[in-house]
Amino acid sequence: MKKVLAVLIALLMIVTLAACGGGGGGGGGDADGDAGFVGISMPTQSSPRWVDDGNNLAAQLQALGYRTILQYGEDVVADQIAQIEDMIVQGVDFLVIAAIDGSALGGVLAQAYEEGIVVIAYDRLIMDTPHVSYYTTFDNFAVGIMQANSLLKGLGINDGETGPFNIELFGGSPDDNNAFFFYNGAMSVLQPLIDDGTLVVRSDQTGMEVVGTLGWAAERAQSRMEDLLTAFYSDARVDAVLSPYDGLSLGIISALRGAGYGTADQPWPVVSGQDAVRASVQSIIDGEQFATVFKDTRDLAAATVRIIEAIRAGNDAPVNDTDTYNNNVFYVPSYLLDIVHVDINNWHEALIETGYYTEDEFDF
Repeated sequence: MKKVLAVLIALLMIVTLAACGGGGGGGGGDADGDAGFVGISMPTQSSPRWVDDGNNLAAQLQALGYRTILQYGEDVVADQIAQIEDMIVQGVDFLVIAAIDGSALGGVLAQAYEEGIVVIAYDRLIMDTPHVSYYTTFDNFAVGIMQANSLLKGLGINDGETGPFNIELFGGSPDDNNAFFFYNGAMSVLQPLIDDGTLVVRSDQTGMEVVGTLGWAAERAQSRMEDLLTAFYSDARVDAVLSPYDGLSLGIISALRGAGYGTADQPWPVVSGQDAVRASVQSIIDGEQFATVFKDTRDLAAATVRIIEAIRAGNDAPVNDTDTYNNNVFYVPSYLLDIVHVDINNWHEALIETGYYTEDEFDF
């Protein structure tokens, strides 16, 4: 009776799914589902990387015989919760979730726990709940270190340049735990140089409570950069900008372009990034953005699939970190992947020769 009721409810919810923000890629996939049923909940289709993540996960799972349902919350927390509830009702065995707000899912994950569903946090740690089983991600502190080191490389500090150089700092969304790892990793490199005067934050704006960018929104980053340029750089130039994500980098670069940067008289500042999104790779090719951190979403999907396969086979999940990611309840068993620095010198090798992109996607 419970199964029959679940099917009836699921059918009703599918009919009304559009009202809950159901996004592209939904449905049960092409596999017969003999291996199991996996619900994939992604945050938004507005960022190409999340589209790639969702598609990579669904394709790899379907190739192994899993039935999948893939939905996007479009950065609306209530919609993501409703979609996850629908997945639970439909009877998924596993939930793979890249949370919009990592602290907002405690209630729905308690429901998943009651149904015996294994929950894997995908690239964004799910906070404040005991009902998350595993976490797959990259070494996020190392991402911040790599971003900071790209600024030092671009400024020539690694080659003996002493400055002082003007720098401004941007953080990610404060409701994403990763944003703090990125920022803290970067500041572990930058803070000593700020303290000794090599780097100067003319705005004095530091700390995630000040420099965080809610929702990872490019327009917020652009607006804040415009305000910084107006208030603090009317008689000086900004030499570097710490940006934790390519989407923010593009907004920052737009503000810089509007203020006259990108000319022979006013060269581009050194701007960091993350995710190797197509537009930012083109920006690197065009000499605007200096570098990005490449996180191969194919590998992240594969690591997640390996955990699902191990659990289905009754084996221990393959993890390589058990003492880094505390979600305020416990240290979540995690699998961390490597990252790659990408700039004008290695973008073709890192992104084209590996098959992540094709040459015809870029002008060079």
